[in-house]
Amino acid sequence: MKGKHAKNLLYAGCVVLGAVSFTGCGSSAKEGVTEIEIVQYKPEAANYFEKVEKAFNESHDNIHLTINSPNDASTILRTRFIREDYPDIIGIGGDINYSYYVDAEILADVSDYAGLKDITPAYIAIDEALELVPVEGNYAVPYVANAAGILYNRDMFEEHGWQIPNTWQELLDLCEQIKADGEQPFYFGFKDTWTCLAPWNAMAVDLADADAARQVNRGESTFTKQYRETAEKYLQLLQYGQSDPFAYGYNDACTAFANGESAMYTIGSYAVPQIKSVNPDMNIDSFVFPAGDTKEQNTLNSGIDLQFCVTAACENKEAAYEVLDFLLADENLQQYIDDQNAVPCKQGDFRLAPMLDGMSEYIQAGNMTDYQDHYYPSEMAVDALLQTYLIEKDTDKFLETFDTNWIRYNRDIIKMVQDYEAEHGNE
Repeated sequence: MKGKHAKNLLYAGCVVLGAVSFTGCGSSAKEGVTEIEIVQYKPEAANYFEKVEKAFNESHDNIHLTINSPNDASTILRTRFIREDYPDIIGIGGDINYSYYVDAEILADVSDYAGLKDITPAYIAIDEALELVPVEGNYAVPYVANAAGILYNRDMFEEHGWQIPNTWQELLDLCEQIKADGEQPFYFGFKDTWTCLAPWNAMAVDLADADAARQVNRGESTFTKQYRETAEKYLQLLQYGQSDPFAYGYNDACTAFANGESAMYTIGSYAVPQIKSVNPDMNIDSFVFPAGDTKEQNTLNSGIDLQFCVTAACENKEAAYEVLDFLLADENLQQYIDDQNAVPCKQGDFRLAPMLDGMSEYIQAGNMTDYQDHYYPSEMAVDALLQTYLIEKDTDKFLETFDTNWIRYNRDIIKMVQDYEAEHGNE
């Protein structure tokens, strides 16, 4: 039955939190005023949303907006879903949790929302690809994305005359040239396991199929086949970092890069504020990770960092859509872009952060591919699996473990997908 699997996952993740209490919306509603509550999962953007909430309420008499930005929104949302205490709108990322919410029928179909026509088609496609099985309709309005690849020290590159690489071999040649010039190519923060996913994702978008997870779930491929080249090249990359990449964490890597201890850093745009907190004047730019043999293979590793979903329980979609219109107004979206160094999912003439200059042609062309890890269940702990692989350097063991663990942690999803395929075929 559709939704059974995801509802079970939601329940399993929240049952231990039964003693936690939350304040619902509408408790202070005035007569004739519609209450709309948003719960969004980006606490680092709380100040922005406080300003948006204030501006909306000052300009609307018929709708009162409340935006909550808790530190652990995903856990809070799951708990509220189990209690059937739904916000009107949720702000979440485009990852496996979104997949669960769609399957659990928690979200409303927003295909009739006029603002969708302004969203870059690539991000609509990313959301569709995240569905566990194909579902008719649209269930999210993408707001902003991030971009991951390689950050580089623009001043250092200009000083030495280094050129931006377009292929894997050109990247290796660049690393050798950087070493020959007495500098270190990369700095890694692999003590924090999640950072191991950054280079992995950025390479895999060039080398693996975008729908690799779906192919595996359908029984048409394996991760051993999809990921071997990515895994092998990852080991090659290690030799161009510091001697012990597992002794240093994310903050260490950001600080080292900010202080000029490496020419490049394989991380997403989200790291720039941390880097700039150490060196506010650092001249940072970026380029897509050239993991393939030709420039044509390159695609921007970009996923939906924040999107808004109207819940099926929302009693006034028209009011919710009015809130979405306000959030998507160019001036408000530009404020978020400036505040968070984000990439807009909406098409338009937006001003991007200078550190995205090297990726702008991919952004403008809509040439982008979602993070592979957005399809990974958290229980599988792929970040830790990658860290172990980078330490042990046993490619066959890593790939075999990946395939084995995938079946273990996705058994119900695999059955759902294969049952769907058996019933619907290629229709």
